[in-house]
Amino acid sequence: MDVMKAIRTRRSVRGYEDTPVEDDKLMAVLEAGRLAPSAKNLQEWRFVVVRDAETRQKLIRVARDQAFVGEAPVVIACCADTDEHVMRCGQLCYPIDVAIAIDHMTLVAVELGLGTCWIGAFYENQAKQVLGIPPEIRVVELLTLGYPKLGEPGQPKSRLAMDEIVHWEKWGGTRPQ
Repeated sequence: MDVMKAIRTRRSVRGYEDTPVEDDKLMAVLEAGRLAPSAKNLQEWRFVVVRDAETRQKLIRVARDQAFVGEAPVVIACCADTDEHVMRCGQLCYPIDVAIAIDHMTLVAVELGLGTCWIGAFYENQAKQVLGIPPEIRVVELLTLGYPKLGEPGQPKSRLAMDEIVHWEKWGGTRPQ
């Protein structure tokens, strides 16, 4: 599958088959995250892979009672071991870098026939407690991973038109003809 097809086909999956994710596929997804670029090549991301059913059930509560979190055969806590490095533009590196790694992971998952869902609605301190994550580590996102149920994922969501999101040469500038 080419990258643009993976981008066009990726959806947030909230229904998973009760089928384990094969080790080679899981490792390919994790490898995609490992290979992602990062500011100053700091590679602050860290991943906690959760397959244990009992732990996944605990993560439902952590994820504000989103039941599909426990249904997914794998939940990955996407974390950062960070020194809070700020780029010259004023942005913290770790949330951006972890997001890039997650995006790489989701695209490889699509290629492998797997579904994912980014979970930003969760209680970080509870996630740390359930997963034994040290206080100095940030939990940026949870990522569910598994085989989508029949009918999942749904139709593509609407996207703004290119001329609504792209400015040329300066804010408000239009595309040259």
